[in-house]
Amino acid sequence: MVTLLHPLATRRSELVARLAVPQRYDIAIVGGGATGLGVALDAAARGLRVVLVESHDFAKGTSSRSTKLVHGGVRYLAQGNISLVQEALHERTLLLNNAPYLAQPLAFVMPTYRWWEAGFYGAGLKMYDLLAGRAGLGKTELLGPKETLGYLPTLRVQGLQGGVKYWDGQFNDARLAIVLARTAASHGALLVNYCRATGLTYNNGKVSGLLCEDQLTGRSYALQSPCVVNATGVWVDELRQKDGLAVPGEHGRATQPMVAPSQGVHMVVERDFLAADLAMMVPKTADGRVLFAVPWLGKVILGTTDTPRHDLAREPMAFEEEIEFILSESAKYLRRAPTRSDVKSIWVGLRPLVKPPQDEGNNTKGLSREHTIVISRSGMVTVTGGKWTTYRAMAEDVLDQCVAHHLIAPTQESGTKSLHLLGSGAASAAASVRSLSEAPGWHSYGSEQAFIQTLPGAADDLCPGLTVAMVRFAARHEYALTVEDVLARRSRLLFLDARLAIKLAARVGEIVREETQKEPKVQEFQSLAAKYLLQS
Repeated sequence: MVTLLHPLATRRSELVARLAVPQRYDIAIVGGGATGLGVALDAAARGLRVVLVESHDFAKGTSSRSTKLVHGGVRYLAQGNISLVQEALHERTLLLNNAPYLAQPLAFVMPTYRWWEAGFYGAGLKMYDLLAGRAGLGKTELLGPKETLGYLPTLRVQGLQGGVKYWDGQFNDARLAIVLARTAASHGALLVNYCRATGLTYNNGKVSGLLCEDQLTGRSYALQSPCVVNATGVWVDELRQKDGLAVPGEHGRATQPMVAPSQGVHMVVERDFLAADLAMMVPKTADGRVLFAVPWLGKVILGTTDTPRHDLAREPMAFEEEIEFILSESAKYLRRAPTRSDVKSIWVGLRPLVKPPQDEGNNTKGLSREHTIVISRSGMVTVTGGKWTTYRAMAEDVLDQCVAHHLIAPTQESGTKSLHLLGSGAASAAASVRSLSEAPGWHSYGSEQAFIQTLPGAADDLCPGLTVAMVRFAARHEYALTVEDVLARRSRLLFLDARLAIKLAARVGEIVREETQKEPKVQEFQSLAAKYLLQS
């Protein structure tokens, strides 16, 4: 079942009441990003008793701040990572099939300004097609200058030799995360946002459960589970440190960090800077990094850079040199280059670069060069690295490793390869699917749009693409508790137009308060949203 006539309610009081009931979970997951939610869904679909806690909102961190691409990883071809590319291409197809209204094919054009580039990059992308096989989304084409401008009319003409057109995919990352959470809940999982894991419990040196605290009330809970999965992304070392210091016999030995964060920066500008339904990709900029210009929800995303960072800020800010880099590189390829005043929103995502620890004994296993799974001496499972495209495969790997290490009983095989997510009902969803390059609207909900249109305020537009009914749906059925939850992740307005998000915050706050009887944190959101504005 992929569409519920009356979607499951996510009332906070009911969620924490379930949390307080003593019971033994088969698996307890810390972290409500792509990886943790993927593990929760896979485990619940296998029939396991599942609980997941997230210290902030679902997808608050990296999982809402991607470049919105579902891709096999063209750059890995140059590194010779064939198996990694094949895995990602396979997972790309599964994601597009299982959530067609949230993930769709997208054509890219790589403009060439040197005579050799089309042949060189074209050959690599033809290999990309071959690796995709039947999972391919379209054929790679070599383009002349006129054809290239036909696809990307705002390209700089001077020196243009032609281009290469190829196919990958794009998606709505934060909304996919919420749908993963709700689909897991429809299979019986208990997921609670704003509930922070504070520590672990042990029995004879082995993990026996999880301690957590409701961030809204301060109430603490003890959850029993012999299998605890640490899926907190760039923040995994915090819980690993607590585990290493707590295990009897370890003599307070500090745990070696396994994550070195880097950050990706994204700027959003109006659609007319690209004026196309295709994306532009520059494989090698002045300093060797990749530059994208991606049409998304009626705007264009420019990015991303890859800069090492030495802190784990929840709201990382772009470095000035990154801002100048994106603007200056865009000016080399776009006829009308965006300036600082054209930026509607700027946001940064931290990415976990994994350094597999050397002190975890024989229980350390890196399942791919993209993501890493570590089983500590106490039995706590840590997973980090990877990317959105392969979230499902990562989750399957985690569950298989939990079985292999006897942390959970043998289960049926993962069924998520063909598990359609909520909103993906075949008949009604097919009619609602529109391009993700278009402005958001009812189609953002797939086959659930009919239900949302029955809620009060369905005809009351707050702004194009956002109605009062959508805010009510977010609060009643999508775990939203604050204005930020609604405007940053249930809708994507903060990421598309920060000024408009600030303007609507008070009205959205009124609706959230009415629905949840909780403080919607309007002023806190407005202060946050101001950081998404780029000062001229």
